[in-house]
Amino acid sequence: MSKTKILIVEDESIVALDIKRILLNLEYEVTDTANDYFTAISSVQSNKPDIIFMDINLGKGKDGIETVEEIQKNDNIPIIYITAYSDEFTIKRAIKTNPTGYLLKPFKKEEINSIILLTLYKLNQIIDISFNKDNAYYNLGCDYYYDLANEILFYKTKAIKLGVKEKKLLTILIEAKGQIVSFSELEYLLWPDFPISDSTLRTLVYRLRTKLEYKIVETIPSIGCKIVKSP
Repeated sequence: MSKTKILIVEDESIVALDIKRILLNLEYEVTDTANDYFTAISSVQSNKPDIIFMDINLGKGKDGIETVEEIQKNDNIPIIYITAYSDEFTIKRAIKTNPTGYLLKPFKKEEINSIILLTLYKLNQIIDISFNKDNAYYNLGCDYYYDLANEILFYKTKAIKLGVKEKKLLTILIEAKGQIVSFSELEYLLWPDFPISDSTLRTLVYRLRTKLEYKIVETIPSIGCKIVKSP
């Protein structure tokens, strides 16, 4: 089995070498280390990585988010941001590029491995079901569609595998037509026969959001969730 190929884009050489060391120890293949917009674009074209670790602050010139936007014009490569920025403005910019992960510095080896495994999990959720343009699909926005009758989620024309509870949660939120569904109501509808911990529902919502673009399902702290249709 071939190793997962990863490109590191990081302008601080010490940090880049540290990430590379961690990835090699985890037995991933590092295709290259780039330190700015131009070397990143060139490396993607030459080496075709499976995953990109992208720093947001790349010093002078275009930043990591702008670099990803350019890459995504031609390639659909999973992006994991590694950054010291956690402000709302930066996160909202990053979310628009639909990354599979957002890792804050300083990071640990275990965090890097976990986020790669989650990314690979998401990539393997494509299943062989045909998208029929004549069917009545609910348009979630951002090229996501949901077949309510058969409980099948599609990204463009590819079906995405959902668990039983994930299907039911998405169906409930869609049928609420943009209205907030309280966490207590979700608990009752999803687990009517026995009580659950708060973390069980939070984990389910998180899993569903990882299979969509995050902004499609909005969580309102201490209240509930709702579907937000995106353009």
